[in-house]
Amino acid sequence: MADTQSVTANTEESEKQDEPMKNYKFDGKTYIYTDQATNITYRFDQEKNKWIVKEDDKESSCNKQSSDRKEEEEISIPKASADTGAFGFENDTHTYTDPTDGSAYFWDKEKNAWFPKVDQDFMAKYQMSYGFTDISAPQPNPSEPNQSQKAKEEKEQRRIEAKRKAQEAPTWFEVDEAHNTAIYVSGLPLDITMKELTELFTKCGLIARDEKGKDKIKLYRDGNGEPKGDALCTYIKVESVDLALKILDGSQIRGKTLSVQRAKFQMKGEYDPALKPKRKKKDKERQKKMQEKLFDWRPERMRGEPLKCERVVIIKNLFTPEDFDRDVQLLLEYQQDIRSECLKCGDVRKVIIYDRHPEGVAQVTFREPAEAQACIQLLNGRWFSQRKISAEIWDGKTKYKITETDAEIEARLEKWDTYLEQEDEKKAKKEQETSSKMEQKVSQ
Repeated sequence: MADTQSVTANTEESEKQDEPMKNYKFDGKTYIYTDQATNITYRFDQEKNKWIVKEDDKESSCNKQSSDRKEEEEISIPKASADTGAFGFENDTHTYTDPTDGSAYFWDKEKNAWFPKVDQDFMAKYQMSYGFTDISAPQPNPSEPNQSQKAKEEKEQRRIEAKRKAQEAPTWFEVDEAHNTAIYVSGLPLDITMKELTELFTKCGLIARDEKGKDKIKLYRDGNGEPKGDALCTYIKVESVDLALKILDGSQIRGKTLSVQRAKFQMKGEYDPALKPKRKKKDKERQKKMQEKLFDWRPERMRGEPLKCERVVIIKNLFTPEDFDRDVQLLLEYQQDIRSECLKCGDVRKVIIYDRHPEGVAQVTFREPAEAQACIQLLNGRWFSQRKISAEIWDGKTKYKITETDAEIEARLEKWDTYLEQEDEKKAKKEQETSSKMEQKVSQ
């Protein structure tokens, strides 16, 4: 109801504003005014900035008043028309000012109509008449409730659909052929071994591996742990599945005919995302590297070519772990002494001290295997810090790093802190003694 009254008021207001303009017209060049009292038509002369009688009405006016007037006589606008407002020009545009409220209008040639001039004065008057509107305030969106209601309905529909599927019996489903890399094989001999299965399936391609590095081959067994004659194999590439269907399907092993088909899977019970094992990022990266390694092709090592481990020398019986517990600084001294001694044999790339190993192991890596052999001849059987040491080439498999417990690590760090504090105290004491000696010399 309030909106209807507002629209009516605005309409009446616009009619009042347009009422003084009803006697004026624009012919495309200038304004035309018709006096309702005398029925005489005037036009506005832009050069003289005055109203003059139009040519056709001027003749009739001359017959009534005087025949000796000029062809276009200048006259003043009647009092009734003078009260209607003032016309003018602004930037080659006709303007009109209403004397009642001072409102300014401009003439739109394309639309052939008068429009109010929107400026600061116009906005102030408009806001005083119709109130203020805060544009920055958030306006209610009528579509939001509908969207919210629609989202709730979709969520409820998904919940009902999930509940319905959960109540259904587990069914077999097929994975898309473009992504299914598993095959199901039946008709296998009951005495077949995993080694035989691996050799059989490897004929068709590379077998995928799990996080632990084992081939993804499953040999189904009964309740007593005996093979049932069927198995599941997962390849890395889909092409291996197609090849297995062509080669292995219908083949025979020890009188048994094999049947090979794309694997189908069955959902057992209700699906619970919380029970799905979460794979860590490092496990995914490890499996990716393992898969890349399977596809990596490198030429076999030529006969007589040295291995990488042949550049590494393992030195034993250099120390005991308790030596470093008593004196932390020994670790750096041992490392520097070993490097300086091994540099006599060649280019030393790395020196590692396994300070927690009970055999007192150090590892030295050279650039060339010949340098490692020279190091063995130099150090093997020698005495170092009243200990007879041994030196040999690393076998490439043995790991000498000892994993410490949290308590051992914490104790070792405390000893390091104590050692550093003692070093700082010694340094400060030495500086103090030096300064005191300098003061004594100056005083003398």
